[in-house]
Amino acid sequence: MKMKTAEKVKTYELKGFREKFLGSENPLQQLFKSNSDHFFCLKLEEIMQLQYPVPPSKHVCHTLLFITSGIHIIKLGFEEYKTLPSEIIVVPAGQIFSIEDINSNYQGYICQLHPDILISKYGNRETLHDFDFLKIRGNPKISVPEKDFPFVTNLLNRLEAEYLKAETVNLDLIQSYLMALFCEMNINAIKTSKNTAASHVISARFRELIYEGIKTNHQVNYYADQLNITPNHLNKSVKSTTGKSANKWIEETILLEAKYLLFQTTLSVSEIAMQVGHEDHSYFSRFFKKHEGITPIQYRKLIDKS
Repeated sequence: MKMKTAEKVKTYELKGFREKFLGSENPLQQLFKSNSDHFFCLKLEEIMQLQYPVPPSKHVCHTLLFITSGIHIIKLGFEEYKTLPSEIIVVPAGQIFSIEDINSNYQGYICQLHPDILISKYGNRETLHDFDFLKIRGNPKISVPEKDFPFVTNLLNRLEAEYLKAETVNLDLIQSYLMALFCEMNINAIKTSKNTAASHVISARFRELIYEGIKTNHQVNYYADQLNITPNHLNKSVKSTTGKSANKWIEETILLEAKYLLFQTTLSVSEIAMQVGHEDHSYFSRFFKKHEGITPIQYRKLIDKS
């Protein structure tokens, strides 16, 4: 069977996501200017009024949420993150995310930016490797110390003001503000990572590897070999840091990718099975139903009705 090309896989751009989950006729759409598909920065309480939950999705942009009051809840992969006041959560471009709780009883800032903004005049691709929070499976949450709160807030105020003041934003200035913000965030991220135990490093690297290899490799032994450790050591490290076995992480990653493909593509179930490394689509359907309680076709129909 000939598989459809990767171009068939839909990943949301800013405008498409807003129209889908805010509604194309929503007055909030007026806050977004013609160039907002590349960058915008606004107050959360002004725009985060979703009409219904967001199923597993991907975005072409990085999204940064800085919470100043209330609690924001989002899932990155299968992990739920509750972001509290003075905390930042980052959803990297390409990361599968979902929002089940559409409560908007929180305040703060939302900043979305296309990755290209960070590698234009004053940056390069090598610089981006320094920011772990921009990587899929990286450390997405950062606490802002009380002494740094005014500085971070001031940077976001400047980003918002620059976005709102003119039809065309000064991307050179935007890039400078963003790099200052990310460097400030990185200081606190590095502080927490220096004391990270070896098991946490192994677990983080394992999750990164399964994200990269889920279409072809489903065996714990394979990932243990990649990390130059025994399968038993890998299992113990992952279990101690996440509460789940290595095999459970592999199964959940398969399911998450399958849900994303069922929701945001027109690929058939057989083609999706191939995309997640199952050549036998019947086995894939049984696997999906075992974990979700419904078949892939039933799941797609539920999403279509939402």
